[in-house]
Amino acid sequence: MLDRLPVEIVKRIVAKIPDTDLIAASKVDRVWWQEVRQEAYKRWKNYATTIGYVRALGKPFEKGNVDWITFEDVNDFYKRWIDRLTEDQLYIMEKMLRNGMVVDPQERETIEHALSEHRWGGDPWGLGVV
Repeated sequence: MLDRLPVEIVKRIVAKIPDTDLIAASKVDRVWWQEVRQEAYKRWKNYATTIGYVRALGKPFEKGNVDWITFEDVNDFYKRWIDRLTEDQLYIMEKMLRNGMVVDPQERETIEHALSEHRWGGDPWGLGVV
C-alpha cells in the first residue's frame, strides 16, 4: 500500500520520520528511496548549518570575555550541544553512505574521514571542541 501513495504524500511522510528510522523508509520502493535520499541530504545540510550557528554563538564566551564560572558553564553546554549535533549529523551521513545514497566520490571521502575521526575520539569538523 505504501508503494502506491502519491509523491506529495510520500514527501510529507518522509519529512516527519525521525533520523533513526529515516533510512529504513527507503526500502519501500524507488520513489521512497529518492525522497528519503533528498530528505537525508536536507537534514545533513541543516545539521551543518546549525553547527555553524552554534559555533558562532560560542565566540563571545571566550575565556577572556566572561568570568570563570560563567565560562565553564557555557563552555560545557556548548561542547555538549556541538557533540550532539555532530553525532546526529554523522548518523545521517553514515546511514546514507551504507545505503548507497552518496554517489559523489568527494562526499564519500568526506564522510569516511569524518566517521574515522569521530570513532577515534577526534574532532571531525576541526571545531576545537573535543
